[in-house]
Amino acid sequence: MKAHVAGILLAAGAGRRLGQPKALVDLGGQPLVTRGITLLRDGGAAPVIVVTGATAVDLTGVITVHNPHWPTGMGSSLAAGLATAPDDCAAVVVALVDQPLVGATAVRRLIAAFHAGASVAVAAYGGQPRNPVLLGREHWAEVTALAAGDAGARAFLRAHPELVTLVECGDTGRPDDIDTSEDLARITGLLTEPPLSNRP
Repeated sequence: MKAHVAGILLAAGAGRRLGQPKALVDLGGQPLVTRGITLLRDGGAAPVIVVTGATAVDLTGVITVHNPHWPTGMGSSLAAGLATAPDDCAAVVVALVDQPLVGATAVRRLIAAFHAGASVAVAAYGGQPRNPVLLGREHWAEVTALAAGDAGARAFLRAHPELVTLVECGDTGRPDDIDTSEDLARITGLLTEPPLSNRP
């Protein structure tokens, strides 16, 4: 039986430049937090853990953890998510709530890389590492120790380039962030374009 790979959705931010918490931002009639949960679930991650902070989010079918330290940045939210992952999870795929164009196939490819032997796998777009990121359990303690501010797993990944397996996902979606109302308008427009190939 294959080891469980959980999904962690970081959804704690206040979205100050957007004027509302990112988790609740409506995109195509659906809040970003729901889109992020669907991304991880459709990609094969289970269970899905949602880390909240700036606002309470009423969710069912997921593990919700509130990060009281969310104003300090993404690092504390990643640490909270890792601490919440069930004991039978051998790895996690970490996704960001403000990247709704990432495709579920990217999650599937990261999990496939893990089952093929990678302990750290990073989705790349045109060869450039972005998100989501898969982290094997043996690295969680160090990831947590190095996670500070808005860096998330970045400090760990930079400290251990030899561990990173890049997984090209440029044909599965895009890692565009929603930080401003202009970003939201642009990404809303992109959603009306024909979808990218979703090949496994």
